[in-house]
Amino acid sequence: MTGRHSSRERSGGLPNPALALGAVFLAAVVISAILVKVISHPASTARPVADGGAPHHAAAAPAPSSASARPPASASASASARPPASASASATAPASRPDPFGAATAAFLGGRSGTVLAAVYDVRTHQTWTAGTGPPQDEASIVKLDILETLLAQRAKSGSALSGSDSSLAQSMIEDSDNNSATDLWDAVGGGTGIGTFNSAAGLAQTTPSGCVVCPGFPWPGWGLTRTVPADQLTLLREIVEPSGLLTAADRSYALGLMENVTPSQRWGVSGGVPSSVTVALKNGWLPLNDADTDWQVNSIGWVSGQGRDYLIAVLTTGNATEQHGIDTISGLSAILWQHLQ
Repeated sequence: MTGRHSSRERSGGLPNPALALGAVFLAAVVISAILVKVISHPASTARPVADGGAPHHAAAAPAPSSASARPPASASASASARPPASASASATAPASRPDPFGAATAAFLGGRSGTVLAAVYDVRTHQTWTAGTGPPQDEASIVKLDILETLLAQRAKSGSALSGSDSSLAQSMIEDSDNNSATDLWDAVGGGTGIGTFNSAAGLAQTTPSGCVVCPGFPWPGWGLTRTVPADQLTLLREIVEPSGLLTAADRSYALGLMENVTPSQRWGVSGGVPSSVTVALKNGWLPLNDADTDWQVNSIGWVSGQGRDYLIAVLTTGNATEQHGIDTISGLSAILWQHLQ
């Protein structure tokens, strides 16, 4: 198809009788017309479209790919999916966040009895904030995460997978906080010695494993008397949330899966004030420190991720008159932190 601008010449010409001068004049006109046509329509790669619309110029920008042209599912999704402006821009760290332990948290904790130690780590900005001062506190059942990580690290180092028995014990220890399962696995990893070796490798600087399981004058399993500080618990949590030299990716996913499926009755503490649609992986601990049950150790540690937040949190409380008082303290603090970490 030649289009509207055909280069085909018309056949035939003028007759040849006596009007030679007119023929010469006509020939000159024809030659001039041809020259004008050539000048006006130089050769070009751009072709007119069949329907007579504007031609597609070679310099036009290419059509966007289907991935970039697809509308975002939501505002937050479009922000995270937007490609970086340059390689250097993509390497820029997220903006620092203000300290969430501000006036609101200070006022709340000031109205609570007992001793509260807390720490938060922002996974994206790598900032850490702490609140409260005091010596290490008893872990109660949050030590079960330490037992689990020690078990996984030992198996990974030896190149062996968890046995069916190990998996069953680990599940009941984390999801149901079963004490007998924790004692079996505490013994399996080498007790306080095994836990201490793992903790040293992981960088826990102020955690002291208990030296007994059956402790004189103490009716509960002695591993609950392992002492720690919130900063060490953040270090322990980072081992399963961030790439680790001690745990495989599969092990980290396994540990988080157990913590995300803690039985509903134990999903309090650092989940306080957090919407149900947000991912929360946690482990709690509660322990009466006297026979009258008037001095409770209540702790909660975990990972919170969703709706613009991604942080680790550890809260230790002691000197609680009741277990519920400790739970309410941690839950209330968690709700304030959730609001301030957006």
